[in-house]
Amino acid sequence: MERTCYNSDLSLDNVGQKVSLVGWVAKKRNLGSLVFIDLRDRSGIIQLTVQEGVEIPDIRNEYVISVQGKVAKKDVPNKNLKTGDIEVIVSKIEVLSKAKPTPMIIADETDALEDLRLKYRYLDLRRPSLQSNLIKRAKIVSIAHDYFDKNGFIEVETPCLTLSTPEGARDYIVPSRISHGAFYALPQSPQLFKQLLMIGGMERYYQIARCFRDEDLRQDRQPEFTQIDLEMSFLDQDQILSIMEGFLKRVFKECVGYELKTPLRRMDYAEAVDVYGSDKPDTRFELHLKDVTKILKQGDFNAYKDVETIKALVIPGEAVNTSRKVIDSLTLEAKKFGFGGIGVFKVLDSGVESSLLKFFKEETIQEFVKAVDAKTNDLVLVLAGKHDQTCFALGALRSQYARKLGLIKPNTYDLLWVVNFPLFEKDIHDGSYKALHHPFTRPTPETAKYLDSDPSKVLSAAYDIVINGYEAGGGSLRIYDQDMQNNVFNILGFSNEDIVRKFGYFVKAFEYGTPPHGGIAFGLERLSMIICGTDNIRDVIAFPKNLRAACPMSSAPQPVDEAQLEDLGIEIKKE
Repeated sequence: MERTCYNSDLSLDNVGQKVSLVGWVAKKRNLGSLVFIDLRDRSGIIQLTVQEGVEIPDIRNEYVISVQGKVAKKDVPNKNLKTGDIEVIVSKIEVLSKAKPTPMIIADETDALEDLRLKYRYLDLRRPSLQSNLIKRAKIVSIAHDYFDKNGFIEVETPCLTLSTPEGARDYIVPSRISHGAFYALPQSPQLFKQLLMIGGMERYYQIARCFRDEDLRQDRQPEFTQIDLEMSFLDQDQILSIMEGFLKRVFKECVGYELKTPLRRMDYAEAVDVYGSDKPDTRFELHLKDVTKILKQGDFNAYKDVETIKALVIPGEAVNTSRKVIDSLTLEAKKFGFGGIGVFKVLDSGVESSLLKFFKEETIQEFVKAVDAKTNDLVLVLAGKHDQTCFALGALRSQYARKLGLIKPNTYDLLWVVNFPLFEKDIHDGSYKALHHPFTRPTPETAKYLDSDPSKVLSAAYDIVINGYEAGGGSLRIYDQDMQNNVFNILGFSNEDIVRKFGYFVKAFEYGTPPHGGIAFGLERLSMIICGTDNIRDVIAFPKNLRAACPMSSAPQPVDEAQLEDLGIEIKKE
């Protein structure tokens, strides 16, 4: 069973050589005097040819076999295979392991739905596309180790059993067997610990860190995920972003052969939201949002009277394709964002059509059409309300139409930094503030003066790396001044007791000399998604959870034995 090489190591250069190969049977074709077997290993598929006179045991799909033979040139090459110019003429074949008929086709074009694929994930993983994804993910991690090691970073592991702290999402909590009624939390991120490493004098830290968040799932989220996590002392924002761009340049070059041009452009949060309707704008296509507040407030439509902003989105050529059914679906989409409805205007040869025309004078409608630069057969969608809420809703429709109309060129990459976020967001109901990123983000020097007078004006020294409309990573400069940190805690409504209970050890460390520092974390799964060209995060994770945060393969989560609960001092409340 000694293997001499992987399948895809072989080429025309190896013709005439004796080889020993192992792998799974992908396909078998019996032509009487000849038997052809497609042998699959991690590197790919190679054709085996078994001639008359060679003993062939019972072989079926997914049997694991070992073969010996000689490499030969094919009479008719298969251009679809990397090894398509050659075959192996088999002299000996042995079955190492038998297999039952599989519940799914083991190929990139499988017939299985995702739930079945997840239930039999060990079979799904044999598909070349998934193996390629995991290999690319591993390549990104390898580049991270090499690049950051060479740039003076020290890899340090931080605890997985931590104190529960408010970081935006629900914690996964772990009961203590030693201290009944007390709980650890699994880390949402290593945030506090990596800052403490800076106070500890490490200066440059990185970690391939496992993180856990108990939040509602979607295509690009999982309850457990991995960050390429970094923190640096004595560097300003420009220096940090430059180092990160060097890392991304290597990732794109070595993983997909794309030459990334640096420095990357930077876009203010305000522009991203105002023009693209997103804090993670996909700028590979146009469809910019237009402000029509002054124009449409001139009419008699009450819904447009006392609003903060009115925004429009022009969809080229879609007026004739927008039926009553489509308008109803657009209305439902608007309602997901808290709007009662959506304004729909069709610019046709015969003029403008809309159920809202009766509320506006003809000259107002003409001014509106000119302002948004709508052409004949264009569709114009309008929403009115709070500025960010309005922009985000239209931004979601912008992305949907871009996919529907094929406006995004395949195999293209667009990277930018989004900077100058608000430090706080204000609750529309009670006027309280919460941190847009986290409570340890440093204000920009120009706006820190508003902390006491008007926190809504304070911008943060935060930066998100956006790739093709995904937030692939984010970070900030951190607060390192005790008084400023306490001020931010107070603005967020933390009492002194809250600060001591939730962050006591952290703020205590600030009393002993804290260097200026900042950091960033890349989402390994999201970065891998982009590199692999998929929009499903489960395609780049070996054993993912489904949208119900469950594992169909292992059936986790499940109840545990009563004895285990007794050890922990826990009683399950009966519903």
